[in-house]
Amino acid sequence: MTLIKSISGIRGTIGGKSGESLTPIDIVKFTAAFGKILIGKTGNKKIVVGRDARESGEMVNNLVVGTLQSIGAEVVDLGLSTTPTVEIAVPLEGAAGGIILTASHNPGQWNALKLLNHEGEFISDLEGKEVLALGESLDFDFAEVQDLGKVVHDQSYLQKHIDAVLALEYVDVEAIKKANFKVAVDAVNSSGGIFIPALLAALGVETVYQIHCTPNGKFPHNPEPLKENLTDLSAAVLEHGADLGIAVDPDVDRLVFMMEDGELFGEEYTLVAVADYILQHKKGNTVSNLSSTRALRDITQKHGGTYFAAAVGEVNVVTKMKEVDAVIGGEGNGGVIYPASHYGRDALVGVAIFLSHLAKLGKKVSQYRAELPQYFMSKNKITLTPELDIDNLLAKMQEKYAHENHSVIDGLKIDFENEWVHLRKSNTEPIIRIYSEGQTPEAAEAIAERIIAEMKEIIG
Repeated sequence: MTLIKSISGIRGTIGGKSGESLTPIDIVKFTAAFGKILIGKTGNKKIVVGRDARESGEMVNNLVVGTLQSIGAEVVDLGLSTTPTVEIAVPLEGAAGGIILTASHNPGQWNALKLLNHEGEFISDLEGKEVLALGESLDFDFAEVQDLGKVVHDQSYLQKHIDAVLALEYVDVEAIKKANFKVAVDAVNSSGGIFIPALLAALGVETVYQIHCTPNGKFPHNPEPLKENLTDLSAAVLEHGADLGIAVDPDVDRLVFMMEDGELFGEEYTLVAVADYILQHKKGNTVSNLSSTRALRDITQKHGGTYFAAAVGEVNVVTKMKEVDAVIGGEGNGGVIYPASHYGRDALVGVAIFLSHLAKLGKKVSQYRAELPQYFMSKNKITLTPELDIDNLLAKMQEKYAHENHSVIDGLKIDFENEWVHLRKSNTEPIIRIYSEGQTPEAAEAIAERIIAEMKEIIG
């Protein structure tokens, strides 16, 4: 059983012992701590809550809502929702913050509390540490009976989110309608099964083949939208002769497209394609994290903008986007962040922009993919031992490659002329992740193998 407390929130497996997994006790104490901090800092008692459809969701939701009431908070409960929907709802409600109940792409035994500030954005590392400290100490009082909070159930945000997407300047509903797309959707039986088909209908897509779109939380496959998990979507695309497939993770902030030939467009290329379209209409800068494809840099430069890299983690990408006034950004895991909408990964926004782009191109998805910069990624890892000094290891690797263009804002990234390698310690596992990218699969794997061999030589 596992409990992980990090910048990404409090997440863990359901069941087991308190402090070792995500039990009711852990849910209550960290929910109460977060709520007390929000109310104490802002004087605002309104907090928005929404959840994905995983099987533990109702139980966790009941605990979170009841706990917030117990500290005097006024709860706006969106019920089955998505991460980007809650992010949009927080500022629209004028709330002090929000809590999203989802373990994102983790399997069904997991759940989590994702914590948002008053802008509907993930709280900072410093704020997260404050929540953890107060949750462990429980140094606060609960509300007297006359001061208990109330709950409002609001089912309107599905439509509000869709309306906001349709209102975006470069979303072209008429072009999408005329294209008469046939689309297959795999929403892994979570809330995307409600939101993505509803969005497609609003965009004028009349032919939608829904697989795994019943929001009962019974994930039919590993919910991370990777090639090996999307064989059913591939089969559906081919069977129905669909123009494309769409896959999302349980909380609908990661977006992956499938081409008409049943092959993946590539999760790294979701952001690249969306950026290609936006930059055609609005010149500007882009941001992704250090482990994302170089193709975004190439596309950005093609359109006259400047590309910037951020440390891994959505909050880090958002901070950098604000710093450089980026017009589009995100992460290579299929996460699109479009500031004209809001500063959060949003699959609904990504779908609407991609379909607008595809409709105007008038090409098959595979034809367009072939026109984009071609890069291939390799992902490896080294398991850490307790005696290994990772900081010393990375310092020695940095010294070895001091003559190459490199970054140390998040581990060590070495940029060679035609390849790059990113070495970083995982926040959730005792491993070093080694991501590499080259112009061929062989080149990406070769540079990774070379770096791994050099690291093992240093380790001895």
